[in-house]
Amino acid sequence: MTMNNDAIHFRFIEPLDVLHLRGNKLFGDPGSFGECLIPPWPSVAAGALRSAMLARDGVDLAAFAQGRVSHPLLGTPDAPGSFTVVGFTLARRLTCGQVESLHALPADLIAETDSRAHRAEAGTESLKLARLVPMTPVGGLSSSAPLAQWPVLPHAERKKPASGCWLTQAGWELYLDGQTPKGEHLVRTGELWQFDSRTGIGLDTGKRRAADGQLFTVQAVALRPDVGFLAAVLGAEPTAHGVLRFGGDGRGATICPIEHQASAINLVRIAQARRARIVLTTPGLFAGGWKLPGMGADQRLTWPGLSARVACAAVPRGEVISGWDMAARGPKPAECVAPVGSVYWLEDIDATPDALDKLAAQGLWFDSTDNRQRRAEGFNRFTFAAW
Repeated sequence: MTMNNDAIHFRFIEPLDVLHLRGNKLFGDPGSFGECLIPPWPSVAAGALRSAMLARDGVDLAAFAQGRVSHPLLGTPDAPGSFTVVGFTLARRLTCGQVESLHALPADLIAETDSRAHRAEAGTESLKLARLVPMTPVGGLSSSAPLAQWPVLPHAERKKPASGCWLTQAGWELYLDGQTPKGEHLVRTGELWQFDSRTGIGLDTGKRRAADGQLFTVQAVALRPDVGFLAAVLGAEPTAHGVLRFGGDGRGATICPIEHQASAINLVRIAQARRARIVLTTPGLFAGGWKLPGMGADQRLTWPGLSARVACAAVPRGEVISGWDMAARGPKPAECVAPVGSVYWLEDIDATPDALDKLAAQGLWFDSTDNRQRRAEGFNRFTFAAW
């Protein structure tokens, strides 16, 4: 995010119990397994924060769900107001009391075991980061990639990537500045959370007993102490203190306001260089599951105040989002999204720093009436990064 931090309200959400953060994989058959999604979609934070605001302001929840009453900042379920989630990520509280954001590795960063590094203790593992770079393929190679350049890891020998790594805020800022973070900027998932499997059984409401053959297992996540989520909201002031119903089964989580400085991007430098990377910070609802809005058949982008050419893209396997609509009491439509951390390299950028700042502030939404619910929930958010 590059917008004015004075207009953004930051909240640190810390769970009081294990959380059921369900993904979009169906389960329910005998012996099935319900996986947990970390971090959850930004809509999880949006729903929890909006519910708390409605309760705080004494709004009739049933009437609001039916669209019979509106909230001055939340609007109605069908016509959201100014409330917009503009950031949502994992975070942890430091010993100094400050909160730092933690980021999933972008698609152009690969964590590897550093075999040459000195190991202080036997059995410890030292990590380093390598970067994918756009390259024009040599003649004779063919693929389904639609862009002129491919993201390539320039290694002379094969190496096995390390999984389960997160980038600290300091490492994230180096990455956005065009530098390669070091191993010291990585945090392993074991330091942040652990999974806790829970066994459940279906109930036969007619016979008032356990249903036959409906034993299943669900995954819960137990975050380490001082680990939670950082939410950024624009257009409304969320509840400052209290307890939220967060995730599946409405598990408790505390909320508190924090002073947080979002990473600043040198947009003047990007405008002068005329090239940059776009990095998704929340899932992207795009045509074909990956194509940026405004991207034509010639791979050129045309946005308000910007034109550029998409030279390369690193987009992991697409994900499917849906969710449960509490107001409509039914599932939300299932939609394919580009995952968090997807990277797009732009060349021949024609834009002013002010235009770049405005684009980053509004997210990848260029029609004010386009999918207003998902826009308010925090999808299609991104940041520029140096290239």
